[in-house]
Amino acid sequence: MGLFDFVKGIGKKNTAPAEPQAAPAAPAEPSAQEVANKLLGHVKSLGLPITGLSVSYNGASDLAAVKGQVQTQADREKIVLALGNIDHVAQVDDQLTVVSPEPESKFYTVKPGDNLSKISKEFYGDANQYNKIFEANRPLLKNADDIFPGQVLRIPA
Repeated sequence: MGLFDFVKGIGKKNTAPAEPQAAPAAPAEPSAQEVANKLLGHVKSLGLPITGLSVSYNGASDLAAVKGQVQTQADREKIVLALGNIDHVAQVDDQLTVVSPEPESKFYTVKPGDNLSKISKEFYGDANQYNKIFEANRPLLKNADDIFPGQVLRIPA
């Protein structure tokens, strides 16, 4: 899919546990490796099927790069969004491969005052199709009201 831009500083705080590593005491500012380990832990916590997962992070450019293999385009997009909707990530370099390629979903950046019904009305012409968007963004969303301005969502065809 390539390189994706996100709005830095507005995403959710990354509270996932870091992947274990042998390291000296952490400095006040986390290293790029520590951030990469937390991002890796975050993606793994979603329970999406992926093999050969690796995540790197460049603090100078706030770029997260992800590699691995997934079965579906939907899983690929969810992983990219999971990384990009973290507060300190500005770009995601998607290097994932898909076993069964499918058409890509559209992405939508949430605006102030948006809700899933309003977004559904815009894309599908029917506010009652909001559950289609909610399901397309699980496990990233825990409930239909769990969206925030600047967040990027998958909008399936």
